[in-house]
This record gives sequence, structure tokens and C-alpha cells, in this order.
Amino acid sequence: MLDWSFLTDVTGQLLSGLPLTLQLAALSLTIGFVLAVFIAGAVGSAFGPLRWIAKAHVELFRGTPLLLQIFLIYYGLGQIAPLRQSVLWPFLREPYWCAILALALNTSAYTAEIIRGAIQAVPAHEIEAGRACGMSGFLLCRRIIWPIALRQGLAVYGSEAILMIKATSLTSIITLTELTGIAHKLISSTYRVFEIFIVTGAIYLALTFLMSTAFALLERHLQAHHAHRRA
Repeated sequence: MLDWSFLTDVTGQLLSGLPLTLQLAALSLTIGFVLAVFIAGAVGSAFGPLRWIAKAHVELFRGTPLLLQIFLIYYGLGQIAPLRQSVLWPFLREPYWCAILALALNTSAYTAEIIRGAIQAVPAHEIEAGRACGMSGFLLCRRIIWPIALRQGLAVYGSEAILMIKATSLTSIITLTELTGIAHKLISSTYRVFEIFIVTGAIYLALTFLMSTAFALLERHLQAHHAHRRA
């Protein structure tokens, strides 16, 4: 029989780690998206070395486990002597910023491919219609390519955002006390694994449900706005 008083107490303690979980996800997704825009542009660049670096970045961070990337950044950067003496070291020696860096670099690789695929999925006749109306360059991108690409890639990016929320649980291995980190501490003091992980899973489930609902509503709004404009 479930001990409801214990579950209530555990829920309150676990929710104290929710702000850190949301911070990690929000910052990582924001920084990762900005990086992904440049990476996606570089992948399509005519400049060979830049294109090669961008493709290498995508393959590296998509082809290796996120857990390994966190370990390498947190434990590996400290092995580089010039870095320890640089202005970046006060940040990179902190587990919080190492976690942000690892998560942001990881999601930037996936998001760059989402952006590239969404842009490639823009129908050619829509682009030609824009050019026929006298659009070119930035105006063509702003009025035709980017709005269509946004609708094309939003659902896939929503999945990436949900994955990133769940990926924040890996940062507990470098001492961050987000949801999973607090769950491990509670387990080590109470040895009640089942109840604690049930509550932890329920909180993650609620987060991902809210995120998926938000993206679904946004996608519906964009589709309705597009239909209204065409009408």
C-alpha cells in the first residue's frame, strides 16, 4: 500500500529541483537554436572549410552519446592547461555551465538538421511564386521561406525540445541537483526507490505533456493563420 504522506513529502522535495531542470532546458535550447542557425547556414555554404567544420560538428554531436559529451566537457576541459588559465575557466569549472555547454552543443547539431530539412522541404513553386512577385534575398526568406519552414519543422523541433527536457536528467551525474539529482539523494537516504522514481517519472511526464501541448497549439495557430492569409 502506498504511503501517501511520504509521496506528498517526496513530491515537494522533488519539485524544488524543477526550476533548475527548466533553466537547463530553456538555456540549452535557446543557445543551441542560435548555434544551429549558423551551423545550418554553414552546412549549405559554398566555402569548403566552413562547410566541413559544420558537418563535422553535426556528425560528432549526433554520433556520440550525450552522457559521454557531458563527461568529456566536465572532466576533460580541466586537462587543458591554457584553458585553465583563460578567462573562460571560472565558468567552465562549474558543473552548471558545463552542463549548459554540453546540452546546447548536442541540441545544436540536431536542430541544425531540423532547420536544414525544413528549409529544403519548402516547395519550389512557392519560392518561384515569390520571385515572380519581385521578392529576392531577405524579403523572399522573410515572406516565403522562413514561414513555411517554421510550419514544416515545428513538430520535429517540439520533439527535440521534449528530448532536451528529459536529457537534463543526465546532468545529475556531475552533481547538479535537478529533478533526478534530488531523486538520487532521496533514494540514498530513504532506500525507497520505487516510490521516488514513480513520482519523478510523473513530474517528467507532466512536463513533456505540457510541452507537447504547447507546441501542438502553436502549430495549430500557425496553420490557421496560414489558411486565413491564403483565404
